[in-house]
Amino acid sequence: MPTLTYRDRIAVLDLGDTENRFSPEALDEIDHHLDTALAAGAPALLTTASGKFYSNGLDLDWLSANGDRAPWYVARVQQLLGRVLTLAVPTVAALPGHAFGAGAMLALAHDYRVMRADRGYFCLPEVDLGIRFTPGMSALIQAKLTPKTALTAMTTGRRFGGTDAEAVGLVDATAAHDAVVDTAVGLVEPLGAKDADTLADIKQTMFAAPFAALTAA
Repeated sequence: MPTLTYRDRIAVLDLGDTENRFSPEALDEIDHHLDTALAAGAPALLTTASGKFYSNGLDLDWLSANGDRAPWYVARVQQLLGRVLTLAVPTVAALPGHAFGAGAMLALAHDYRVMRADRGYFCLPEVDLGIRFTPGMSALIQAKLTPKTALTAMTTGRRFGGTDAEAVGLVDATAAHDAVVDTAVGLVEPLGAKDADTLADIKQTMFAAPFAALTAA
């Protein structure tokens, strides 16, 4: 399950050491940790994971067992994406390995992304799984990527390794496995003095359309 620690006051939210899929319980834990970090006055947020996955996204096993609650569940995931997208502090995702589907979307909701250079894939596999992007998810992806990269990622299901992901703008930097978190900290640490209210207003204005689409449900 997700855990929260701090590094020089920067909140470090570790999604776990498994596939880190978004079960309802995990979503509640993530929201709780975000509340705690903001209440503590953390100047920035870093999310990462302890194993070979950042996150594999939707909890398909839970969905298959709770099909009648699918609309509620998807809306719940989108609420998290919208929250991170407009969070009032600088955010960075440090990817130690695979980020698939909604896990990749969570990374995209951050301001910045750092990925392990030599291992792991960044992938939106929905086209190969027969899963349609919701309007909110589509709007988020297109708000964060160039049209060419969004088209390739969304319509081909291509698995991008770290250096390929950096080359097309899926991530902002790559690093060796033992330097991913340090590199991510280096991106947000200088930004921690920004006024939170102003930053929140800028993000809410900049991402008004995808936020509205993500939270419409």
